[in-house]
Amino acid sequence: MNKLVVLISGRGSNMLSIARACQSGRLDAQVCHVIGDRDPCEGLISAQAMNLSTSLLPYRSFESRAAFDAALLKQVDALAPDWVVLAGFMRILTPAFVNHFLGRLVNIHPSLLPSFPGLHTHRQALQAKVSEHGATVHFVTPELDHGPTILQAKVPVLKDDDEASLGQRVLGIEHELYIQSLSLLIEKKVNFKTQSSAQTAVQSDAQAQGKLC
Repeated sequence: MNKLVVLISGRGSNMLSIARACQSGRLDAQVCHVIGDRDPCEGLISAQAMNLSTSLLPYRSFESRAAFDAALLKQVDALAPDWVVLAGFMRILTPAFVNHFLGRLVNIHPSLLPSFPGLHTHRQALQAKVSEHGATVHFVTPELDHGPTILQAKVPVLKDDDEASLGQRVLGIEHELYIQSLSLLIEKKVNFKTQSSAQTAVQSDAQAQGKLC
């Protein structure tokens, strides 16, 4: 069974969705630990209510980003996870951390990458007047939000949308998208080296079944 370490900064709604999928048997994996980087971190309370192992590693306790990442790397490494899952983790990780877990480090981003990397993605989408927006699960690489895509899902942008309404619609597809993406990784249908060809076939199959829009 695959071991997942999940990193969060806030409510951890994607983390909770993933944990439920593990506990129900939908994912052949277990969330072996959840790490929060902010104090307070609402998601850690919710994780504890699900009897998940948790810890708090507040980034403000460290003098530099490199020092925080070194401590985080040591803690994650000791857990020996198969996958390190970023679920609303709001820190930009150093190349040293990313390269150590390269190919096992995944993230979900609230846009259809490569469009709208970084912050305020829903604002960017509205300003660009796009007709579709969505979310991307991708491998993490040292270049921010530029790692290989695993899966994407789309939502329409409505005429009366604001950032809040569009963000809520995107969040509504994120949970299922992340579970499907982790399932592909756990079942070895996609990996970091071969994802370019594999993900095209998988996306087409998922769309044909109506799983993604």
